[in-house]
Amino acid sequence: MNAASSASPLHRLRTVLDDAVLNVTGGERPKSAPSLERPKQAAHGDYATNAAMLLPKIVGAAPPMIAERLTVALQEYLGDDLAGIETAGPGFLNLRLSDAWLLGALGTVLEAGEGYGRDGAAGSDAAAESIHLEFVSNNPTGPVHIGGARGAAFGSALANLLTFHGHRVHREYYINDFGNQVELFGRSLQARAKGEEPPEEGYQGDYITEVAAQIPDAATRPLDEVATEGIALMVAQQRASLEAFGTAFDEWFSEKSLHAVNGDEPSAVDAAFAVLAERGQSYEQDGALFLRTSEAGDDKDRVLVRSDGRPTYFASDVAYHHHKRTRGYDRVIDVLGADHHGYVARIEAAFEELGGDRDKIELLITQFVNLYENGERAKMSKRAGEFVALDDLVAEIGVDAARWYLLARSHDTTIDLELTEAREQSAENPVYYVQYAHARIRSILERAAAGETTAARDDPAETTGPITPSERELLLALLAWPDEVAEAAARRAPHRLTTYALSLARDFTAFYRDCPVLAADLDPEVRQRRLDLCAATAVVLKSALGLLGVGAPDRMERDADEPAA
Repeated sequence: MNAASSASPLHRLRTVLDDAVLNVTGGERPKSAPSLERPKQAAHGDYATNAAMLLPKIVGAAPPMIAERLTVALQEYLGDDLAGIETAGPGFLNLRLSDAWLLGALGTVLEAGEGYGRDGAAGSDAAAESIHLEFVSNNPTGPVHIGGARGAAFGSALANLLTFHGHRVHREYYINDFGNQVELFGRSLQARAKGEEPPEEGYQGDYITEVAAQIPDAATRPLDEVATEGIALMVAQQRASLEAFGTAFDEWFSEKSLHAVNGDEPSAVDAAFAVLAERGQSYEQDGALFLRTSEAGDDKDRVLVRSDGRPTYFASDVAYHHHKRTRGYDRVIDVLGADHHGYVARIEAAFEELGGDRDKIELLITQFVNLYENGERAKMSKRAGEFVALDDLVAEIGVDAARWYLLARSHDTTIDLELTEAREQSAENPVYYVQYAHARIRSILERAAAGETTAARDDPAETTGPITPSERELLLALLAWPDEVAEAAARRAPHRLTTYALSLARDFTAFYRDCPVLAADLDPEVRQRRLDLCAATAVVLKSALGLLGVGAPDRMERDADEPAA
């Protein structure tokens, strides 16, 4: 059964289809669940199913004959809710639902309100889970860069989506505050405090001078103190940037804490090493400690501790994932940057060798972001050094546009972000188009509540009668929302919500063009039906934008009743 909420009209329709299939097969289910999807052409009905094509071996008949039996069963179960049904092609069934069924479905959407499409996992075969979601995890030696910005948009939207779908999500930022990079950061800060250039391999950019200026006596204090204070200042800056970007965390976890010894208790690193040794997954060679990751799919075994006794970066990764496991989550999801492809196999191997279930850890790699200005590579501020900072991107195009464009494509594909388009306040800018549709609906509903009407229409057919094609298309788009949430959650694909929201906004624009809502001569029942459609569309648009971390304004700079381009 589909993972959509039990409140979903499509969920109930699938249940009826399932009952009809069992009626025809005598109780035996096909290996694959029958589809129930919108046909490519509206003239072919509201929904199409391949159910008849899945049953020949069970029933012992050809699909067209099975389709006839399914037709009889569906007519019996749906009664007057089924306005028409026909067989097409090799055995597809096209269903057209009655106006009464559609209006009942609209009532379900309105009754659910902001909860429409929520908690689908609670009533599905894929049970709700407690999920540890780590994302961004920029080094605390510089501002959040454009790659981290993409991770922030994706991770926070994914967390919103999974939570909306019914999972319990713990959002965590991993602070890489241990190792050689911390010392190098301190040396860079101290050099700037002395008026000198940072070491050749150190950190560049004007921000180093700014951070150094905030540390009292940075030029003369012990290096470790300067580094520690610099890291704290940088983490505070990262937190502020991310919160302004609509990205918050339940916990900021310090890598340094993994190496800390608390009384008689071993450090988290030593605890993880002990588990690996007990399970026979580590060994010593030439004075170094290795993990047998090659036995679990990695291309070679990995060093945990060098021969001089210094732990590797991977040692922290192993300890961190052991720590995640001990916290008892059902699933662990890591969102990593584009430069982490080589980490996937070794982290999965380590997780398994620590005793974890490999099916319960997911490593998602976000790809690069390229910025363009009028088709040319954009030249942004050099304050951050050789990379583009999140704050610079937000200053250029704003939070809403930045989040939308960073989420508009699948996380595993490269994004070419055109700044000129992202600044546009027109139909050419998809986030503006969707927000404008929401603002227009809010304006219509406010005017209707105030008793406002517009001029009578010349064509009486537009003001009375059954559901029109544009109304039907908009309502069917609304009914797809729980499925979109379920699919996006299952595929870890918040970009699907941008596609859905833009399509829904376009369907609303067509509806508003074709169907007067406030016309003075409008039949009262038709007026209420269309106002209900407006209200339901506003709810779903606001939900979609909210999951993406994008605002849903009630008013825009343009008149909210101005026809869209």
